[in-house]
Amino acid sequence: MSRSDDELAHGRPCPVEHLTEVGIALSSERDTARLLEMIVLGAKALTGADGGTLYVVRDKVLYMEIVRSDSLDYAMGGTTGRTVPFPAIPLTHANGQPNHQHVVSHAVLANRTVNIRDAYMAEGFDFLGTREFDARTGYRSQSFLVVPMTNHEEEVIGVLQLLNAIEPRTGRVVPFSADAERLAQTFASQAAMALTNRRLIGELRTLFDSLIQLIAVGIDAKSPHTAGHCRRVPVITMMFADAVHHARKGPFADFRLTDKNRYALEVAAWLHDCGKITTPEHLLNKSRKLETVCDRMETIDARFEILRRDLELKLLRGQLERLRTGDSRPAGKLEEQYRDELETLDSEEALLRTCNRGNESMSESARGRIRRIAERTWTDHDGQTRFLLTSEEVETLCIVRGTLTEEEKEAVNAHVTATLYLLKGLQFPKELRNVPEYAGGHHERVDGTGYPLGLKGEEMSVEARIMAIADIFEALSAQDRPYRTRKKLSECLDILGTMSQEGHIDPDLFDIFMRERVYIRYSREYLSPEQIDIDIEPRRPPETLLD
Repeated sequence: MSRSDDELAHGRPCPVEHLTEVGIALSSERDTARLLEMIVLGAKALTGADGGTLYVVRDKVLYMEIVRSDSLDYAMGGTTGRTVPFPAIPLTHANGQPNHQHVVSHAVLANRTVNIRDAYMAEGFDFLGTREFDARTGYRSQSFLVVPMTNHEEEVIGVLQLLNAIEPRTGRVVPFSADAERLAQTFASQAAMALTNRRLIGELRTLFDSLIQLIAVGIDAKSPHTAGHCRRVPVITMMFADAVHHARKGPFADFRLTDKNRYALEVAAWLHDCGKITTPEHLLNKSRKLETVCDRMETIDARFEILRRDLELKLLRGQLERLRTGDSRPAGKLEEQYRDELETLDSEEALLRTCNRGNESMSESARGRIRRIAERTWTDHDGQTRFLLTSEEVETLCIVRGTLTEEEKEAVNAHVTATLYLLKGLQFPKELRNVPEYAGGHHERVDGTGYPLGLKGEEMSVEARIMAIADIFEALSAQDRPYRTRKKLSECLDILGTMSQEGHIDPDLFDIFMRERVYIRYSREYLSPEQIDIDIEPRRPPETLLD
């Protein structure tokens, strides 16, 4: 806009040729509060009004959003930080009848412009509030021009109320002219279009945000063991990103997040695990090594019961044989052997149950014992002799860490490839074009050992490296992982520190994570008290020594 806001604010005459210029300025304004202010200021300038008020319609109620008056030096609402104190005006009375007694509500209900030469002489409208306002301020409200703002669906979305037209040469208050009325109506139409566009953009963004959060909540719901992960990663990611943004020293001293990049990173954080919609649920929920659709340890338990049954049958047959032959030797040896073998079975079954949980790293001796246990045989219902454990069950129970086999890990890790594929298939607007790269890089490592692309250091964006650290910290500190006990905060930070030293995560970013104590605010809200084993209270500044 070539005219200054100061010119608009003080209602200086604005030529008709500036109407298009003002309309263009409205259409380019992205901030709603600023847009509402511009509508009032532009309407005042176009019509030479001393005051202007903007109402918006929400749920059959008129809310005063902007108030401006040059002679009273009033500026409320919008970007002023001053709340408009005047009450809202309902479009219907308590009995359901339309409210035509107020001029602004009548303009909405009738969808017509009202031009009043003198409010004190007008009939048919209640100006009691106006008179009270004048009595308090010493003002004289005289000429009114009330123009409804109608959108493309012929719906009134707001009302412009202009007050006291000023004759430029004399400075006297005069009625609004027919030309001023036409200008105001034309401008109200442009303003309604600009406001509608801004609302539609806001509503679309709200819908988009709701959809991506719906996806995240749905993915979290697939597994009770990672529930909340997709909702917590955006929290720690944005805390961390803000810390890097405000860093004033080190390699990232010049890094700044624009509003657009910040939003793109937040969207990416919400969608970083969207590829898990392709991951089988039994893998996401796998809390035991032998678990698929069900925990196959129950099948192995049944085999142990068969072995116990066979031991008991062996004991009973031995006792019957002694009775048949009249053997008078003590039967204690048979019973002792039965108890010893039964105790061995119980011990072996307990070991398999412990190993199935996957809580601890498997030692080579434990894996060797599993292989020996697997060589036991049992007889099925067809009389077939079978090994106690299949080769696949042996391999699964011998997983060194966690509950997933190498094939299952590949299937789970493929969710990142799926994330990249799904997000690259979306037609993101320009400001979100980096979302796939940010989201798809959260399992990359700066030393190139990550996946799916094996990127190194500078091949990854700063945002992707930030999210990688945030994702790891959330996973380490989560309270609901089934395959391990809750980790203490100090242990989580130690693991991150080791990963930094070994080159898996960016050491300079990790330095900011620690130096700015990013983990503190997150830990207060998302970690249980028993996990917080280090001081997270605010640090006191050193006391000043006085001479």
